[in-house]
Amino acid sequence: MNMIIPMAGLGKRLRPHTLSVPKPLLPIAGKPIVHRLVEDIAKVTPEKIDKIGFIIHPSFGKEVEESLIAIAREVGAEGKIYYQETALGISHALLFAKELFTGKVIVAFADTLFKAEFKLDTNKDGIIWVQRVDDPSQFGVVRLNDAGEIVEMVEKPSQPVSDLAIIGIYFFKDGAALAREMQYLIDNDIKDKGEYQFTSALQRLSNAGAKLMTGQVTEWLDCGNKNVTVQTNQRYLEFIKDQKLVSDKAKVINSVIIPPCYVGAGAVIENSVIGPYVSVGENTRISDSRIQNSILQKEGRVSKALLENSMFGNFAIFEGSSLDLSVGDFNTIA
Repeated sequence: MNMIIPMAGLGKRLRPHTLSVPKPLLPIAGKPIVHRLVEDIAKVTPEKIDKIGFIIHPSFGKEVEESLIAIAREVGAEGKIYYQETALGISHALLFAKELFTGKVIVAFADTLFKAEFKLDTNKDGIIWVQRVDDPSQFGVVRLNDAGEIVEMVEKPSQPVSDLAIIGIYFFKDGAALAREMQYLIDNDIKDKGEYQFTSALQRLSNAGAKLMTGQVTEWLDCGNKNVTVQTNQRYLEFIKDQKLVSDKAKVINSVIIPPCYVGAGAVIENSVIGPYVSVGENTRISDSRIQNSILQKEGRVSKALLENSMFGNFAIFEGSSLDLSVGDFNTIA
């Protein structure tokens, strides 16, 4: 079984955090988003994952490529890198890894995480994971027949079709058949909303006789912008709160850590209260601060700070102000 992860997008909604780091490598509870994704899929897959193809933008660089190869190696797979320079839709992107579309295939988007309590049924023709949403117009959605089979897929419908949104994780028993349908779109220049849509290829696969079923996750976590990424960090810390999250190589001096929090090796926390739901990257130093529900990446410096719902990049430095105040009745300082 192979896995293909399209991740060539530049993550513009998460700038400035994605100016120097691709969005899928931003940390959630101490590990890159894509690392968490690969681990979580490997846990629910009953068969060995042989190869993982990462489709990236050429500008990501050698260090990113080496990180992705290492992520694949951790789950016992061979990592392979493919390049997509121009964004023309998911079907276009996936075909850069066409050689991996043989036999059973998993496709997973690198900006989504999930919580699930199931094992993947690899005997199905195909499985598309979905979640009910309040505003289907923002997502690709599926419509089911009375037998629970997917009969229609629509990308960001302007009129209500279904409230079952596709979360971006798929399984196919016959990867080659899917590749043929995606190639058909390219060869015949069939676009929807200006792109070679994946839902169009899936619809063709279904029309050709493949029985596509839905799979449901317990929780779907998005990483599309700063606020939802911080929220995802919170939820993920809750999922893994029984694990050891504070490194033995971190220093906690005259401070309180309110769990669940992740604290990386080499981090120093002094005269501060951290948590709940804070991730502190390796070698970041925090002093005289109160921080909750935030992500601080590696090698940062934060002092005299009162932070909530915040996200700091690598090597970021923030110093608040020491205030000597005399505040009268009914005053508000914000």
